[in-house]
Amino acid sequence: MKLAIANLLHDRIRFLVATAGIAFAIFLIAFQASLLNGFLAASSKIIDATDGDLWIVARGVPCFDFSATLPRRFLEMIRGADGIASVSRMSMAFVEFRKTGGRHQVVALVGADPEVGSRFPVPHIAGQPNAILPDSVLVDHSTRELLSVDQLPLNVEINGRRARVTGEIEGFSSFLGSPYVFTSYREATRYMKMGPEDAMYLVARTAPGRSIEEVKAGIQAHFPEVDVWTRAEFADRARRYWLSQTGAGGSIISAALLGFIIGLLVVSQTIYAATMDNIEEFATLSALGASRRYITTVVLVQALIVGAIGCLAGWLGALPVIRQATALIAWIQAPWWLPLAVFPAGLAMCALASIISVRRALTVDPGQVFRA
Repeated sequence: MKLAIANLLHDRIRFLVATAGIAFAIFLIAFQASLLNGFLAASSKIIDATDGDLWIVARGVPCFDFSATLPRRFLEMIRGADGIASVSRMSMAFVEFRKTGGRHQVVALVGADPEVGSRFPVPHIAGQPNAILPDSVLVDHSTRELLSVDQLPLNVEINGRRARVTGEIEGFSSFLGSPYVFTSYREATRYMKMGPEDAMYLVARTAPGRSIEEVKAGIQAHFPEVDVWTRAEFADRARRYWLSQTGAGGSIISAALLGFIIGLLVVSQTIYAATMDNIEEFATLSALGASRRYITTVVLVQALIVGAIGCLAGWLGALPVIRQATALIAWIQAPWWLPLAVFPAGLAMCALASIISVRRALTVDPGQVFRA
């Protein structure tokens, strides 16, 4: 340990450069990981907020944001299916939102029956969850400025029909570029010009004591023209779609990998340079009979010291930036476990970077010290 520290402090400028390189890499990884975590959570937020056990959707629908209308007969058929206790309807469509005398904005209008979930935002009369407010919509706090909602309540138009913003909610920001607006299912059918029995999603609760998987299999067997998913399956399907089949998820992962590669190269170069500067000391150690394990430990400890300091500095730098970024990217999230994931990644990066240095230290000729 003392030899490793002495080697690093021998050239303090190089030591600081290595630490700064690791800090920058960890900063980039932490920020991108926060983006990725928030991105995945936002992509399935609406699905996760429901209380239903099963989702019945049109065949091939990959996620909630790309909907398709189900045939009308399915509502009553699913309600009468074996093992189903209740069914709620949901719909989503991109519509025109306009403040009186203001600019137009395309929004993702989400309509749902009040029974869809206790955490789901449906406008209702205070104290009466099942009593729907007519012509009422809710907006997320993060989108008030974009929608020019400067006061509540506020009269607006949706697809040319009168509506009234009666409240705001938290935690339902959208990454689509079109903010979510929530209303009851009955009101949504008017704004979307759908029939009262039309539905895009059916969210079903299974009867008490019934196996969710068995009920799902039974419905799927009877209705092969639709897809039946458990809530967890449909949420996972949405996350995988946005992560692997769109450019957004790929770009976030690429940036995180870029940070890892930058740190790997910086630390590798620094540790190798420190090893070469002290190559005579390693030759002396070999001449005195130092074991390969001891020399390996010295080089590895050098890398881990740089990594530990760099990881700490990078995380302390990233945390306030992530907090400030929520003003622009409302869905970004830095969960409590993120440092526990970032620090091992940083230390692993430093351990990998030390491999070349270890090989050079182990192959040095002990006779070099005597020739010098």
